[in-house]
Amino acid sequence: MSVLIVIPARYASSRYPGKPLAALTGATGESKSLIQRSWEAAKQVKCASRVVVATDDARIREACQAFGAEVVMTSEACTNGTERCAEAYENLGGGYDIIVNLQGDAPLTPHWFVEDLVDGLERDATAEVATPVLRCDGRALNGFLEDRANGRVGGTTAVFDCNRHALYFSKEVVPYTGQSFGDHEMTPVFHHVGVYAYRPAALADYQTWDSGALEALEGLEQLRFLERGRALLCVEVVARGRQFWELNNPEDVPRIEAMMVEMGMP
Repeated sequence: MSVLIVIPARYASSRYPGKPLAALTGATGESKSLIQRSWEAAKQVKCASRVVVATDDARIREACQAFGAEVVMTSEACTNGTERCAEAYENLGGGYDIIVNLQGDAPLTPHWFVEDLVDGLERDATAEVATPVLRCDGRALNGFLEDRANGRVGGTTAVFDCNRHALYFSKEVVPYTGQSFGDHEMTPVFHHVGVYAYRPAALADYQTWDSGALEALEGLEQLRFLERGRALLCVEVVARGRQFWELNNPEDVPRIEAMMVEMGMP
């Protein structure tokens, strides 16, 4: 089973311009860019046959080449990471069994999240796409609720059926719980981890579809699959003591740096 990991990265983010080049300082005091830390996370994935960064920006390309990453240039017309992964896959000539989209704003993604994701897609022949979900403890859920209360777009939550096929994803906190939880108490809310594994045919189809109403409203690329009735498997992953958070806003930088220090990440 050959696995290609693509890290899509764009400079012109509406919420955080230049985000891939934002500096993050770890436990040792060493500062590295967000894209470098995401690439280093991808390189730890044991099942990866190849890791590339896909971008349309020369500044990102130069920064990535400086720390040794392979870069594939893609079009500025790509509207999201899935489209950029699809174009990068085509530019590389195809030939992989599974393509993983490890988004460049998730440097805390543990390698076993991706490995479990690939395993899940291999086991479920009915699924065309897979993505990890992480059950929130009270601390994580309270972070989500705090972001929404202050008008910030934080993490994404997911709900799924008894077969673990996705029903919906939202930037709101779903499902509604109506209760409070202690920091270490497990909750019924699942944090969607920004990683996807696609079968090549599903990735090719995605490029041919227009964005649907739900995708446009939520700003969540995976909803395009659900709006087309495609089976998207949610693979529950276990943190094993690791904290996880994406860098969505400038305010997330100190939060992620604090997590890195707490976990002893260099």
